[in-house]
Amino acid sequence: MPPEPPPPADRRAVSPLDHRIEAVTGHDVDTLWAFRDRGVLDEPHAHLVDQHRELARTQTSVTFYHTLLNRLTSGEFPVDTAWFERVDRTMDQMEEVADARDAAARKVLAALEPIEAATAAPACGEGTLTTDDQAALLAIAGGAKLYEHLLTGRLSVTVASGTRIPYAEVRRLEDAGLVVRDISRPLHAGQPVAVTDAGRAALFAARRPPTTTQVSKPPARPGAWPSAPAQRR
Repeated sequence: MPPEPPPPADRRAVSPLDHRIEAVTGHDVDTLWAFRDRGVLDEPHAHLVDQHRELARTQTSVTFYHTLLNRLTSGEFPVDTAWFERVDRTMDQMEEVADARDAAARKVLAALEPIEAATAAPACGEGTLTTDDQAALLAIAGGAKLYEHLLTGRLSVTVASGTRIPYAEVRRLEDAGLVVRDISRPLHAGQPVAVTDAGRAALFAARRPPTTTQVSKPPARPGAWPSAPAQRR
């Protein structure tokens, strides 16, 4: 029999929790992963995405061993001592990764439920970001510095792409608590400007597509996945 290849790594698999994540955030999972990589998510959403990535990894492993077991029982290989050993080993491996998948699912739920509760709560009258605010925050999230010209004393903010944001715009965002400067650095050398957690939350909320009705969480079916792992063997 051919040797068992390891499961593929870093490959996102669709999980049964994806629809709940997408309903509460207003973004598909791939978009959320991209936002996480760009650093524009607040801490609760970033933690949710990190837990979901682990769930996707373990779900991929479950799928791999399930496919392998189907191949072993398809009649392609002779039923001999080596076949029984291979099936037994594959079952043990699938049980192990399924337990890891169930544990990862519970962590996703633990990160998801507070976000669902916060989304269902009434808004607290927070200001709405303008299109310019959103563009500025996205640009700053990629890296930005505030400089003071040595001769003219003029202040300017340069982002990683090389473009500049008017200092008045950055100052307004700073006063609103959406960005923060590292004032320990001298202005002539460049003071790093970063998006705060409040800025990430405001940006994420502003970029979420508007909804007219609250999406309710579907009731759990008895025995539906994920559930407490049952004794398999």
